[in-house]
Amino acid sequence: MDYSVIGKKIKELRKAVGITQGDLAEGICTQALISRIENGDIYPSATALYQISVKLGVDVNYFFEIGTTPRLDYIREVEKQLRYLRVFRKYEEMRDLIKTEEKNPLFYKDNEKLQLLYWHKGIYQYEVEQDADAAFSLLDQAYHLTAHPKKAMSEREMEILASTGAIKFSLHRFDDALQYYKRVEKAMKTPGQLQDKSIKTKLFYNIARVLTRFGEFEKSTAYCLKAIKWCLEEELLWGLGELHYQIGYNYELTADYERALPYFQSALHMFELRNDEKYISFLTTKIEEISIRA
Repeated sequence: MDYSVIGKKIKELRKAVGITQGDLAEGICTQALISRIENGDIYPSATALYQISVKLGVDVNYFFEIGTTPRLDYIREVEKQLRYLRVFRKYEEMRDLIKTEEKNPLFYKDNEKLQLLYWHKGIYQYEVEQDADAAFSLLDQAYHLTAHPKKAMSEREMEILASTGAIKFSLHRFDDALQYYKRVEKAMKTPGQLQDKSIKTKLFYNIARVLTRFGEFEKSTAYCLKAIKWCLEEELLWGLGELHYQIGYNYELTADYERALPYFQSALHMFELRNDEKYISFLTTKIEEISIRA
């Protein structure tokens, strides 16, 4: 391992985030030590590197692979399960899992673990309990457990803000939703940040949906096209069906049925690959209707 590369990466990310060596060193070590690490003069300890990675908003594995422990493996497994339940909207199962893990003292060891619980508890409070106020309170608490003005926004913090935006959207509070999405979009411009590439896809799709509600169809389509390009570059499957549908929907709303049709057809193909019967049935009917008008 060339540790001078780590130092260079730390310096690059620190400048991109816009904080000084003193800001980065605060609560971790001395400014002089950060300077020596960035210059490749010394090797950062695993603990120091982890603390630095948190401030810079990247996973420590962005710098190099470190060993895991059974406890970390357990947390990661719970996180993996929650991600699955979130993506496939299995909110009642999410509630049951969270209620079980709330009794586990392991999740109260540090703010990052607790944040995982608060985030998903906020989601199910809205989706299952239909308590928007409780949901917003929990999501806000989750975000501020780790957020700090002197560090870059982490991926999880981005997703928490996006979750808040999604609830605002479902409540037809579109201006509020867009403000949350734009905060994430701004944070996402920090280089070297995204380990989970699908975050960008989902964000652009969500922004596009808000823009459609505002009647800004061209801007909405532009975001969809950027997201499709991102999916193709990163070899991502999720979102292609939704994005093609959204473009088709934009054209449908402007009565441009001829241009809408191929996007709906592309969306149908993607949902067929996912065996999503709900969307397959919906789009099959939609395509029949649009074909008559085109």
